[in-house]
Amino acid sequence: MNEELQALQENFTWDIVSCPPDVKPKGCKWVYSVKLNSDGSLNRYKARLVALGNKQEYGIDYDETFAPVAKMTTVRTVISIAASSGWSLHQMDVKNAFLHGDLTEDIYMTPPQGLFSSSKGVCKLKCSLYGLKQAPRAWYEKFRSTLLGFSFTQSQYDSSLFIHSTPAGIVLLLLYVDDMVITGSDLASIQRLKQQLQSAFHMKDLGTLHYFLGLEVHSTSKGILLHQHKYATDLISMASLESANPVDTPLEVNVKYHRDDGDLLPDPLLYRQLVGSLNYLTITRPDISFAVQQVSQFMHSPRHLHLAAVRRIIRYLKGTSHRGLFFPTGITPKLSAYSDADWAGCPDTRRSVTGWCMFLGSSLISWKSKKQARVSKSSTETEYRAMSAACSEIIWLRGLLAELGFPQTEPTSLYADNTSAIQIVANTVFHEHTKHIEVDCHSIRDAYDDRLIAFPHVSTQFQVADILTNAVPRPRHQFLVSKLMLLDQPHQFEGGCE
Repeated sequence: MNEELQALQENFTWDIVSCPPDVKPKGCKWVYSVKLNSDGSLNRYKARLVALGNKQEYGIDYDETFAPVAKMTTVRTVISIAASSGWSLHQMDVKNAFLHGDLTEDIYMTPPQGLFSSSKGVCKLKCSLYGLKQAPRAWYEKFRSTLLGFSFTQSQYDSSLFIHSTPAGIVLLLLYVDDMVITGSDLASIQRLKQQLQSAFHMKDLGTLHYFLGLEVHSTSKGILLHQHKYATDLISMASLESANPVDTPLEVNVKYHRDDGDLLPDPLLYRQLVGSLNYLTITRPDISFAVQQVSQFMHSPRHLHLAAVRRIIRYLKGTSHRGLFFPTGITPKLSAYSDADWAGCPDTRRSVTGWCMFLGSSLISWKSKKQARVSKSSTETEYRAMSAACSEIIWLRGLLAELGFPQTEPTSLYADNTSAIQIVANTVFHEHTKHIEVDCHSIRDAYDDRLIAFPHVSTQFQVADILTNAVPRPRHQFLVSKLMLLDQPHQFEGGCE
């Protein structure tokens, strides 16, 4: 607490003033937490002074609150490029990040416990404080303006990615609230950037990237493995399944889950906690994306059968908790994609499930398993909608890769196994079978005409996106997992990757 108060005073966070008669000062409280390392060992104890932002009124105490954070697809893309190019990954953390933000509103706060008696006055905040609704936005604007002053440019495709091109190479910085990842080909500029950040903010240089937002990063000469073993272990403990037997697939084959099957859970809290945690685990686990998409549909009124499905997913994780995405070195950063759909897969709404995945070389960087917004009249329409959704992601990724210095000079291959859907793209004649498809889906034709994408046919047997649209038997599940470049143990790539 003393360290926190000292940091607040050194940052000139407030002035002590008399409280205006027409103002009721906001309260504050101390929040205590224990910070752990990736292996579960103690890192440090932490005390944080938090303003009671729940008492703020919109339009009086704050306006803008949103603060962008790096997209996980961008994080995986940057790590893939760093692995393939042999770049080192650095991590830095900002101490008391939100205290650096500048406030434009007049906010009065009661003095914190341990400072002085409230009879001596109140704190008029000059800088943002944790708990204020505008604090994340104020910090982001402060950091953004500082980096722009260091001759960085902000990405047009991800506002939390900052790029600096130098004669010797490139420097990339990814920001996620107060955590940042720095990489690039110009090591001298990276060191200079660290020094500039140290002089502008209270920074902590964490060295080589090992642990970031619950993601564990293992680097070797063969590549980088990104996994969430500790997070998965904690999830298994939350579900009280430490002694359960593992299973080979996350869902049973040919089992459809209805929203009204079985009895309601008396308390849905545990179900919602588990599904929310599973959603975060899909950052590195595309093999459970479809299963998590299925159980996420029942968050409003989960039933015992739905909880059984969640427990099966966690039992699958128990046997594969070390599994993660592998990004090999020396690959050619060429973008390719797979698109698939499961026609009328939802038994309640008869809507279809879209599945697509994007590869940079052999590295998986983006994927999606999502129910479509409308009922489709045919499997061709379903596949066409899935291809259109994948096309939007391809165009975004092509723009991002061009900014990073890896432009895609050839059309991106989008592999699909439905020849009818491929023919609709190439045939500009609207006929009775496609008239009912929304115009926005047909934007895929413009991308095809502009030679941004191409549509090679792939056999259903080799359709990688199949794992994102339905539950598959164990042999096929294992085959598709291998195609997604998912590895089970860090030691598996110490000697290379086949």
